[in-house]
Amino acid sequence: MDISEIIAKAKPRERTVRICIAGDLAGRAEELGESLARVQEDWEPDSLTDVHPGRAIAEEMREVREQVRAAEVPFTLRYIGDKKYSDLIAAHPSDNQNEMFDDGTFPAALIAASCVDPQMSEEQAHELFEKLNQGEIKKLFDAAWDVHNASDLVPFSLAASALLAALGDEK
Repeated sequence: MDISEIIAKAKPRERTVRICIAGDLAGRAEELGESLARVQEDWEPDSLTDVHPGRAIAEEMREVREQVRAAEVPFTLRYIGDKKYSDLIAAHPSDNQNEMFDDGTFPAALIAASCVDPQMSEEQAHELFEKLNQGEIKKLFDAAWDVHNASDLVPFSLAASALLAALGDEK
C-alpha cells in the first residue's frame, strides 16, 4: 500500500463517553450506599423473621442506579487534526513554563473543539462545567485528551478476555 492509499483510508480517532447529567441522582446513590453500609454494620435481628432493613435500601439503590443510567448522555469526541490541535494548545498558554497549557481554559476549549455529538461552543462547554461535577468534567476531558494523545488503539480488556474464556471462545 502506498502513502496515498493509507491517507485515503485513515480516519480520525473517536471516543464516546457517557456523562451523568443528573447530579442529584448521583448524590442520592452515594447517600444510599452510605446508609446501606451503616445498616449492615449496625443491624442485629431480634428474631429469625426480622427483615433486614438493608433490603429496602438496596432495592432503592437499584432503582436510583437505573435512573442514573437513564440520565447519562453520550458525548462523542473526535481528533481535530495535528494543526488545529497544535493551534489550540498555543491559544491557551500556561503562565507556568512547566505546563503545556492553561488548565483553566484549555479543557473547555479542547472539549468544545473535539465534541462532534453533541456539538458545542466553548461558552457552552463552560456552561456545562457549571452543572457537572469535576469527575464528569474529567471524564469528558480525558476522552478528548485520549483521542488526541493515546496510542493504544485497541486497549486490552480483562473483562472481555474472561468472558470469552468462560464462553469457550478463546482465540
